[in-house]
Amino acid sequence: MRSEVQRLPELFLKRLKQIVPFSSWDRIANTFTENKPTTFRVNTLKTNSKSIKSFLEERNFSLSAVPWFTDAFVLKKDRQKDLEATDPYLNGEIYLQSLSSMIPLLVLNPKPGEIILDLTAAPGGKTTQMACLMNGEGKIVANENDKIRFEKLKANLILQAALNVEAILSYGESFGNKYPDQFDRVLVDAPCSAEGKFLTSEPSSYRYWNLNKVKEVSKLQKKLLISGLKALKPGGALVYSTCTFAPEENEEVVDSALRNLGDSIGLEVFKLPLQNQMSGLLKWEGIKYGASLGKTVRILPTAEMEGFFVSLIRKIKRFH
Repeated sequence: MRSEVQRLPELFLKRLKQIVPFSSWDRIANTFTENKPTTFRVNTLKTNSKSIKSFLEERNFSLSAVPWFTDAFVLKKDRQKDLEATDPYLNGEIYLQSLSSMIPLLVLNPKPGEIILDLTAAPGGKTTQMACLMNGEGKIVANENDKIRFEKLKANLILQAALNVEAILSYGESFGNKYPDQFDRVLVDAPCSAEGKFLTSEPSSYRYWNLNKVKEVSKLQKKLLISGLKALKPGGALVYSTCTFAPEENEEVVDSALRNLGDSIGLEVFKLPLQNQMSGLLKWEGIKYGASLGKTVRILPTAEMEGFFVSLIRKIKRFH
């Protein structure tokens, strides 16, 4: 393990060591010292991957394809500023997005014509990815409770030509009570402690981390997940995801919903074409979770990908 890793909070490292596979510890720890390459997704509402690839390669950008998502690319060598000066970027034909954050939508698998909720939508990366996967057909409700972030969301929707999206400024925790049983699918990509984004060269990414904040945000996440499940139609699917490792924000949140809602919901298995993943934890610091938590997935960080957590929940029947 590189010495720079020790800059990260000692308690964070101690906890992470208990979460990830022992055999992978050094490799995983070292990823926090490495800047991730620029990655982007092609906006298929405006163009296609072949055209973008040809345009950029003609201008000497070096790209590598992402094998599990044909519309995503990795920019080799750091030329993000050059990329941001190109017409495809300025015209909203591409969207800079981390690879890990593209995965929740592939798990949710929205279909053209469906009615979908993105409960915590700003700045709009996943919302616009959703619109692309739906070919702009159907309806997406993109909710955000912060006014500044809401304006950023609206600007991105316009730039990306996501015309089937209605942006709403509202508290996510109350959304399910206002719109019960309304949506075919729901994404709850929850605000979190962002441990997956820690970088030793950027102290601001981890300076304010502490266990109290982890536990505090867990309370909000539980409310958001219940709200999203209330808004979901019986038979519908919900993805709960975060960019953090903390079990209090991941397995504990999902386990709490399962305990509160009983047989009204259930976790489903999904497969990701990734080597860097592990099943969800069944216990943490003496607390046991339900056996079905093994169906959740923790994406382990690599040189190209951030840590992430993804779960797929089916609403079996209406609840009140």
